[in-house]
Amino acid sequence: MWVLLSAILVFMMTASVGLLEVGELGEDISQSLLKGILITGIGVAVMAFIGFNTAFAPTIDGIIGNPFYTGLFLGGFSTHVTGIISGVWWSMTSTYTGTGLTTGTYFLFEAAFAAVTFALVAVIALKKLKIEALVAFAIVYFIFIWNLPAAWIWNPTGWMYLMGVRDFAGGLVVHAAAGATGFALVLKIWQEERKKGLERSPQSTIRINPGMLTISILLLWVGWFGFNPGSELALTNETTVVVLTTFIAAAMALASTMFFQYLFKRSNPGLLYAVNGILMGLIIITPLAGYVSPASAAILGVLGGPLFLAGERFFGRFKWFSDPIGLFPGHMLGGIFGITMIAFFTQNAFAAASGAANLPNGLLFGGGFAALGQLGLEVFGVAVVMSVVFVLSYATISLIGIATHGITTDYKKEGIIS
Repeated sequence: MWVLLSAILVFMMTASVGLLEVGELGEDISQSLLKGILITGIGVAVMAFIGFNTAFAPTIDGIIGNPFYTGLFLGGFSTHVTGIISGVWWSMTSTYTGTGLTTGTYFLFEAAFAAVTFALVAVIALKKLKIEALVAFAIVYFIFIWNLPAAWIWNPTGWMYLMGVRDFAGGLVVHAAAGATGFALVLKIWQEERKKGLERSPQSTIRINPGMLTISILLLWVGWFGFNPGSELALTNETTVVVLTTFIAAAMALASTMFFQYLFKRSNPGLLYAVNGILMGLIIITPLAGYVSPASAAILGVLGGPLFLAGERFFGRFKWFSDPIGLFPGHMLGGIFGITMIAFFTQNAFAAASGAANLPNGLLFGGGFAALGQLGLEVFGVAVVMSVVFVLSYATISLIGIATHGITTDYKKEGIIS
C-alpha cells in the first residue's frame, strides 16, 4: 500500500511539471497540460507493453532486461505470471531487496518514474517540437532510452549495480539523464532553426502566473514524498529518515537560493527563485536521500542555492537553445552534483538501512580510500550514462526528423517568431 500510494504521488508529478510551465510562461503555453497527460498515458502503456521488462527483468549480460521475461503487457492473458495473482516480482524476493512487492505494484511505481523523467525532458520542447515527433520519441524512450540506465543501476543484475554504482532515487537515472536527452533534443532543434535562417534560437518570455506557479511547486514537493521515500520500496523507520532528508534539503535550498540571489541583486528575489530553490534542493538530495543524515541534507540544501544560481548564469549565456524551466542548471547540474556527493556524505548505517550496506562512509565521515573509490564509480557512471543517453537520443530524434520531414513546428503559426 505504501508503494502504491507513492506511485500515485509520482504520477501526479508528471502533470505538475506541465503546471510549472504554465506558471512560469503564462496561459498561452497551456498545451503543456496536454503534453503532460500524453506523456503519462504513453509511459504507462509502453512500460506495460515491454518497457518494464527491458528495465527491470533479469538482465541479459547486465545490459538490458529480458524483454520477454513476463511476455507483453505484464504477462498478457496468462494467469500464471509470478507476482500477478500471487507471489512477488523476482528482484523483490529475499534474495535481493526482500521488500515483497508484487509485479503490479513495482510496475506502477517504476512506470511513474519513467513518465516523470520524460516530462522533465519535454520542458525544452515548448511549442517548438511537433507533437507527432514528441510522441514517436516517447515510445522509443520508454522502450529503450530510459530503460538502459535503469537496468544498469537499479536492476540488481545490472552491470553498473554489480560494480557498485548507486543512485538512491534517480539523480543520474532520472535528472541527469533527462538533461542528456534534453541536450540532444535542443541540439537537433537548433540545427533545424539554422536551416530556417535563424541566427539565434527564439527565447521564451517569462510571464509568471503566481497562483499556478505556487500550486505546481506544492504539488511537486508533495509528489517528492512518493519519489524519494517511496524508493525505500517499503515503509520502515528509514523511510521516515528519507522524508526528513528530502524536506530539509528542499527547505534549506529555498533559503539559500533566496539569500544568495538577494546578495547578488540587493532586491527581493521573488517567487520564481523560491520555486527554483525548492526544486534544486529536491533534485540534489534525490540520489542520496537514503544514505545521509538530516544534518547532511541541510548542508547539501545550502550548497544547492549558489550551485543553481551559478548554473543559471552559465547556461543563460548560450542563445542557441531555450531552457526557461531550468532543465540544465536544475535537473542536469543538480543531479550530477547530488550523485557525486554520495562519496562525501554517505553514512553506512543509513545506507545499510536503505539496502545499500556495501556503501562505505563518505570522505567527510572517515571513508578514506573506499570513499575515493566510490567517487570514481559514481563519476564513471555519470560519464557513461550521459554519453550513451545523449547518443541514443540524438540518433532517435534524427531518424524521427527524417520520417516526419523535420521535428520543429511552423514558428510563425505557433507565434514563436513574427
